[in-house]
Amino acid sequence: MAHNNGENIGDIKLSVLDLVPVAEGSTALQSIRKSLELAQHVESLGFERFWISEHHNMESLVSSATPILIGYIAQGTKTIRVGSGGIMLPNHAPLIVAEQFGTLETLYPGRVDLGLGRAPGTDQLTAKALRRDRTETVHDFPRDIVALQTYFSKENSQAAVRAIPGEGLEIPLYLLGSSTFSAQLAGAKGLPYAFASHFAPTHLHEALRLYHQNFEASQQCKAPYTIACVNVIAAETDEKARYLETSLQQLALGIIRNTRRPLPPPVESMDGLWLGMEKAQIQQMMHYSFVGSRETIKAQLADFIEATRVNEIMAVSHIFDHKDRLKSYEILSSLLREE
Repeated sequence: MAHNNGENIGDIKLSVLDLVPVAEGSTALQSIRKSLELAQHVESLGFERFWISEHHNMESLVSSATPILIGYIAQGTKTIRVGSGGIMLPNHAPLIVAEQFGTLETLYPGRVDLGLGRAPGTDQLTAKALRRDRTETVHDFPRDIVALQTYFSKENSQAAVRAIPGEGLEIPLYLLGSSTFSAQLAGAKGLPYAFASHFAPTHLHEALRLYHQNFEASQQCKAPYTIACVNVIAAETDEKARYLETSLQQLALGIIRNTRRPLPPPVESMDGLWLGMEKAQIQQMMHYSFVGSRETIKAQLADFIEATRVNEIMAVSHIFDHKDRLKSYEILSSLLREE
């Protein structure tokens, strides 16, 4: 795919990353149902894909059983691509992942993406509980990807261990990263690359540069393909958007202080809630947050696309009120529809 020229946001694909957040006062079931509602909403708005990311042991997120949720979203939608952003490969044997996604692709053909990450998606103690006695080395992630590709290949039909269903299915793999390691690996393997700039902005430009530099065409990808995940909070006015953003800022504060709790309602001001140092840290972490009215976001996004030349923007929106969250994606999608 050609690089976007930055002039027209309408050329770019828009997608959603959903962590299945639990808003204060909501239940796990309500949160899962709201995610489906969001997926149906963005499908009607013409979004490309809806990804769910694997997290464990977090009161504020109920996306731990990622493939089950992907199946639930796929069943309630018709055309939008669904997948993982991502499955944290160190937590799973590649064979299990191949079987799970082979089953999803069998049920919802031509709509399933398998995004893969190498972070644990949780704290060290929980990672240990998930993996039991298995310790991971830097060589495991590339090796596990090869194993997955082997299980999905038609050639594996003669092997002693096979992924059924899964074998012979064209399930696109995406590598996810927040550092330069996965960027180089994705380039060398000729796979699309998604960068987690919504919480780890530091290495974005370097990672994209290394990806392009190392890219070698593959069966799946003839040309480089990049996705940047960013925070988007759009509202009727800049003031309202900034007010809604305080939920995300409080959530980030909980991460820094390790006092995680469900997504809190917005507040008039963060003054008095965070210390100066915490504010600076959160602003750095949330550097790629597009917050404001339609016009504000349009200008910010156009600059971002021009600077990064990404093919796709994946938006994550931690907004307390579900109606406001739906509205935010509506405003974002309106940028695609202009001539």
